Amino acid sequence: MSDDGASTTDASSGAQTDSEAEALRDRLPSTREGTEALLDRVVRENRFTIAVLFPAVGAVTLVGSAEGWIPEPFAFHPWFVLFGVCVMRSPLVVGVLPLFDRRAAGWLGVLVAYTYAIESVGVRTGWPYGGFEYAIDLGPMLGGVPIALPVFFIPLVVNAYLLCLLLLGGRASSAAVRLVAVSATVVAMDVVLDPGAVAVGFWTFGGGAFYGVPLSNYAGWVLSAVVAVFTLDRAFATDAVRERLAGCEFMLDDMVSFVILWGGINVWFGNILPALVALAFGLGLLATDRFDAGLLRP
Repeated sequence: MSDDGASTTDASSGAQTDSEAEALRDRLPSTREGTEALLDRVVRENRFTIAVLFPAVGAVTLVGSAEGWIPEPFAFHPWFVLFGVCVMRSPLVVGVLPLFDRRAAGWLGVLVAYTYAIESVGVRTGWPYGGFEYAIDLGPMLGGVPIALPVFFIPLVVNAYLLCLLLLGGRASSAAVRLVAVSATVVAMDVVLDPGAVAVGFWTFGGGAFYGVPLSNYAGWVLSAVVAVFTLDRAFATDAVRERLAGCEFMLDDMVSFVILWGGINVWFGNILPALVALAFGLGLLATDRFDAGLLRP
């Protein structure tokens, strides 16, 4: 009789579990549009945490790792770094998702391939960014290049592309204007990024005229920016991107994270010019009228 009771209890428990799983499946969206709407809502409801709190914590932990305040094995822990980066990238990814189709996948695949190729050449030859090497563990490597490299690089150029489309308005319809504006914006972002990364010890150029970064590095970024604009112009229809930008207030929140994270790091290490460029990006973002109380207040 006790065995029968146990069997009845197990059956009841199994039925309850199946019922809960079915209820969960019923709550999940069953279409792409429903999934996109759900992700939009999740990001929208957590803007402050994603775009302000995460980069602030990231800046503190990276500075703490560089200054020796955080002990091993937690200092510069690669999976902690990658997790934080992925969270900060989420508004951009969710914002772009409705624009993503086979054409976009193909051209972004080209950009990913370029990213690995040019970084591999750079690590081996010093061209086009100048001789450099990774100084800390950024996760699994492939041929001397972090496998997660596209997670770091591609959002940077996409953010620059989106910011220029938003600020330029109708002038962004010109391919030549987009090319010049986005390329200049990408280089300006690296004026913030590379000195901060060198300061915390992500990588080293072995010295350079601009806060430890050689000036030749920025010529390399011009090349990469041109390639990025070429591929992004073919990946996405400009009018569709501008329409999505107009209706998605969080699409540039990843740039807010960029300003807080790398601007803060440059301020701590006394990198005055990079910090001022980060401030200029922050003012430019405020000029877009996107950052209302939904972002600036928890």
